[in-house]
Amino acid sequence: MGEANFPKRLAEGYENFLNGRFPRERERFEDLAKRGQSPEILLIGCCDSRVSPELIFDAGPGEMFVVRNVANLVPPYQPNDDYHGTSAAIEFAVMGLKVKHIVIMGHAQCGGVKAFAELQSDPYMRPLAPGDFIGGWIKLLAPAAEKIGKPAEPLQQWSERLAWESIKQSIANLRSFPYIATLEQRGWLSLHGAYFGVKGGELMALDESAGTFHQVAEEAHHEALGKTPRF
Repeated sequence: MGEANFPKRLAEGYENFLNGRFPRERERFEDLAKRGQSPEILLIGCCDSRVSPELIFDAGPGEMFVVRNVANLVPPYQPNDDYHGTSAAIEFAVMGLKVKHIVIMGHAQCGGVKAFAELQSDPYMRPLAPGDFIGGWIKLLAPAAEKIGKPAEPLQQWSERLAWESIKQSIANLRSFPYIATLEQRGWLSLHGAYFGVKGGELMALDESAGTFHQVAEEAHHEALGKTPRF
């Protein structure tokens, strides 16, 4: 009965996995099962279904520890009796798995960022969907919004600027975790910002010293666009 109610798309996808990738990587899965995971990268991304980190970075099993939430946000360090899913995952990845890199990856046309931007122009709008949690969560974007100032351009353009600034803010929030600040100061942990263009597939990396984003593998991206069939 349970199998009959299981989503058909997932069952078909799993069969494709069994007939394709699983046989090729079976030894890797067996090795990971025996010795556990030891990824070097923690990636914090958006739960947007269009932005899959494993697909974008061509990652195999065990290579990345991925945390996804609405608008790829990191809250500041605030231990209390509330539920802190993202903070708990960060703690496990850094203190338990001892990752060497943390990457905050935002993306174009983020629904969470757009919802926050729309609330700035109309405080009575419902954020994304009626409910109890989304509105409170996207308030984490407020410090980034304060830094870029009120919209002086079309809201869509301001939303994209906010998305870029929120990546910087999430990195600042990471440094509010005492153990992250210590590990970074000792050179044992590196923090990174990235931004993915959904339509064109470009990846931008943050240069913190300059406060700007620069395209990764620009030549390869240009070549890939040339190979992409356009219908």
